[in-house]
Amino acid sequence: MGEVLKTCRCPICGKVVPLGKYRPFCSKRCADIDLGNWFDESYRVEAEEIDDQDIEALEELISRNDED
Repeated sequence: MGEVLKTCRCPICGKVVPLGKYRPFCSKRCADIDLGNWFDESYRVEAEEIDDQDIEALEELISRNDED
């Protein structure tokens, strides 16, 4: 039976390539593009603003868990 070759799809250019040195990217170029996207703050995680009342409720939950 033949050897199984594991592959992945590069998240930058979409090429299907064998798992290698720059995993999950196909090349250093695509890895550098991704790093540049992080530096430029192109990737973001959405967050909700919370008010003082929510903060107090969270602090109360934390203190209850610390007592257990």
